[in-house]
Amino acid sequence: MDGVLGIDIAKAKFDVTLQLPDGTRRRKACPNTRAGFGELTHWLTRHGASHVHATLEATGTYGEALATYLHDAGHRVSVLNPAVIHAYAKSQLARAKTDRVDADLIAAYTATQQPPAWTPLPRETRELQALVRRLDALIKMRTEEQNRRQAGELVPAVQQSIDTVLANLEAQIATVRALIAAHIDQHPGLRQQRDLLTSIPGIGDATAALLLGELFTKSYASARQAAAFAGLVPRVAQSGTWRGRPGLSKIGPGRLRKALYFPAIAALRFNPTMRLLKARLTAAGKPKMVIVGAAMRKLIHLAYGVLKSGRTYDATYVQP
Repeated sequence: MDGVLGIDIAKAKFDVTLQLPDGTRRRKACPNTRAGFGELTHWLTRHGASHVHATLEATGTYGEALATYLHDAGHRVSVLNPAVIHAYAKSQLARAKTDRVDADLIAAYTATQQPPAWTPLPRETRELQALVRRLDALIKMRTEEQNRRQAGELVPAVQQSIDTVLANLEAQIATVRALIAAHIDQHPGLRQQRDLLTSIPGIGDATAALLLGELFTKSYASARQAAAFAGLVPRVAQSGTWRGRPGLSKIGPGRLRKALYFPAIAALRFNPTMRLLKARLTAAGKPKMVIVGAAMRKLIHLAYGVLKSGRTYDATYVQP
């Protein structure tokens, strides 16, 4: 390695700190564009850093293109949960927060902690993820317009405008749903995974697509690890004799938990495994939302199981 590269990513630009093997640092800011990526490559070459360990935070779509570019260029790339760098900054008693300071912190973390390497998702998974996220955005826009229409008295021109936008959104939602279905059908691996997931009572095509695009994009050592990524494992608050109210950790993509809520409700009614789970938790005096949270977590455990085994759901082999 010719050094480590800390990257603080933003929509329009990214700041980098290059820490060389002798401990010296070089800093630069580049536009977050393909031209900016090339500018970074020339700058690294000029400093004799043709092979670095580059680290950036997971910030949605802003950093994906740069991370993929650096990986394809032969660099070691790590993509971290922002909470990791936030905790590291607190441990270092960092008082300032600027793009340059953040890039320095990420470089220091990379040099001392050696985070694991990241690899880009397969192209078909990246495309599915983009379609799933587009569908989620369209549904949110539809909800906002529906709320505006129901907010109160509207002048006719505003009512017509909202109705027009809603009609367009409905058409786009239907189009994107069709694109998702066609995309999965065109790729045998995704199609097989979709069919395994939809064999679980409570998981339909829409939920299966979201799980494949947002959750099962990486390997997990266990079903619990997958549930933890979705923020569906219990969070215990305890110190000495004090006991806080337990709840879900809610770490990870919120869209996953939102998308699993109604499937969990359906599964509690129609899935044999979930009905047994509900009976057991109800007998233990657990409140409704705790049972729903447990059902959401159980759905992920079932999904992990069918994908790992390659076998469709069979209630006789599942423990509630």
